[in-house]
Amino acid sequence: MTLKPLIFSLGLILFCSSPRALDIEKIQLPDMGDSAGAIISPTQEKEFGEAFFRNLHQQTEINQDVEIQQYIQTIGRQLASHSDTPSNPFHFFVVMDPNINAFAGPGGYIGVNSGLILLTEAESELASVMAHEIAHVTQRHLYRSIEKASKMSIPTVAATLAAILIGTQSPNMGQAALMAIQAGNIQFQIDFTRDHEKEADRVGMQTLAGANYDPRSMPTFFERLQQSTRYYGKGVPEFLRTHPVSENRVADTRGRAEIYPYRQYPDSLAYLLTKAKLTVMSAQDKRTPLQHFTTLEMQGTSEQRAVARYGIGLVYLENQQYAAASEVFQKLTEQYPTQPQYISALARAAMDAHDYEKAGKLFEKAINSFPSNDALKIEYTRSLLKNAQPQRAKQVLQSLSDGEKDQPFYYELLAQIFADLKQPGESHRYMAEYYYASGETEAAIMQIRLAKQESDLSFQLQAILNERLNFFLSEEESRRAER
Repeated sequence: MTLKPLIFSLGLILFCSSPRALDIEKIQLPDMGDSAGAIISPTQEKEFGEAFFRNLHQQTEINQDVEIQQYIQTIGRQLASHSDTPSNPFHFFVVMDPNINAFAGPGGYIGVNSGLILLTEAESELASVMAHEIAHVTQRHLYRSIEKASKMSIPTVAATLAAILIGTQSPNMGQAALMAIQAGNIQFQIDFTRDHEKEADRVGMQTLAGANYDPRSMPTFFERLQQSTRYYGKGVPEFLRTHPVSENRVADTRGRAEIYPYRQYPDSLAYLLTKAKLTVMSAQDKRTPLQHFTTLEMQGTSEQRAVARYGIGLVYLENQQYAAASEVFQKLTEQYPTQPQYISALARAAMDAHDYEKAGKLFEKAINSFPSNDALKIEYTRSLLKNAQPQRAKQVLQSLSDGEKDQPFYYELLAQIFADLKQPGESHRYMAEYYYASGETEAAIMQIRLAKQESDLSFQLQAILNERLNFFLSEEESRRAER
């Protein structure tokens, strides 16, 4: 195994219900009512989740397309609002990886691989996987497995949680610590994680139905995964290794699903458009999705045919055939004026063709029609920067919803804005935040030091830079101490 997948695997070693290891996957750390509640507070749990997410940016490609991010957040929040702990904080994201997998991390961070999304044949199938992962979080499966596995003492529980933290910083040490702690408890863990899976299925199905998705999609998707294993040989999808699917499990979920009355659950247009975009983004040879969408253009409903044309337009855009792409998106915009993805694609085609004035006008018109659409605002910000309008770009970017203001691309755009505004101190400051959010603390430290070298810093900015430098240095020192 190469270093990169090894680090990523260790980062998730406790997040995937494998019979060979405890799972970070389901970590919902104890509240103050639990016997180990004094070990990790809700604030520490939040910090742990944020550190985990930053670490992921170093080990794998987290999708930065805001339209895709908006979609996965929307479906995730819909499900979470119908879970048994709707007030629990959740963060949903897409990992650009063709492997079929999904996982839950500390602090409610739930990732879904692009490969899994593309495998689904219905939106409810995707929702069923996400509901299952949400249940792992709400049922606090990591803590329960640690507590019950061998009646561990509080120091041992603390050592296990520390091993998880070490694993996010120093994979080899984390692996050694976990192996030492888990010795002698493996067989019990096999049985208990099967109970976890069963419980996550049961609780997840309730969430799925409550959020108005098809409960029958869960056994349908599991069964298709199970049947497909005969074609994989040794290359069984990661989701099946970490979430074993047996005939009994399929039968159990199917029996539970039959309790709910049968009806149709149509896919949302956002789901179809997200799959189309991921199909193009994931393809190494763009001829494959072009053939795929050309075939689909001749079948299905008018909406489905429009999605196929959208996919064709995206292929044209990837191939730098800007005129052809613009023609496709222009027709779609005229046919579906209330669909923001189509006008966004039209504006993006103009921007990629270096017609920044046209792109800006299209984005501005779109934002007037969809004033709360963050994806449009971010693309508009980029077009304004291309058109040498950094002050307006700053205004648009700062109008984003709070949920988008902790993403790496937000800080990167701010850094570019302040560079264009001839404020290098602020530019370096936000590049530091970009690197830190991306898991690169050393680069963040360098940017802060570059910022401090500027001669025209305000007293307030100097204080901010000093505080962030001390914070970054302290974190880097802790990380090195664990190596």
